[in-house]
Amino acid sequence: MNIPSDLKYTRNHEWVRTEADGTITVGITDHAQELLGDLVFVELPDVGIEFSAEQEVAVVESVKAASDVYAPVTGSIVEINPTAVESPEVVNQDAYAAWLFKMKPAAAADLDALLDASAYQQIVDAA
Repeated sequence: MNIPSDLKYTRNHEWVRTEADGTITVGITDHAQELLGDLVFVELPDVGIEFSAEQEVAVVESVKAASDVYAPVTGSIVEINPTAVESPEVVNQDAYAAWLFKMKPAAAADLDALLDASAYQQIVDAA
């Protein structure tokens, strides 16, 4: 299983990459896509909507189950990935390249509460 060390993670299996402009890019982890199986549907939020940390933002659906994707921090949606909506299988092909949405965090300090790769690996191993 792939858990890049340069990303942050949530307990709900989202990965987070901080961009140079202060926004964050969010997707589901390799572990999450493995558990779900072949994705067949992705529903993403509208740009401009604000979400609180751990609020449901998106839905990914596979042949096995549907799963919510949560906001890693409080902030607003600034961009969505139309490729993930049009071709959900791209998430299965490379979960870390197939991001779902980008957010502008309300407070950059909130990112400090996210997990590093080692802490996320412990959660995966304990499951």
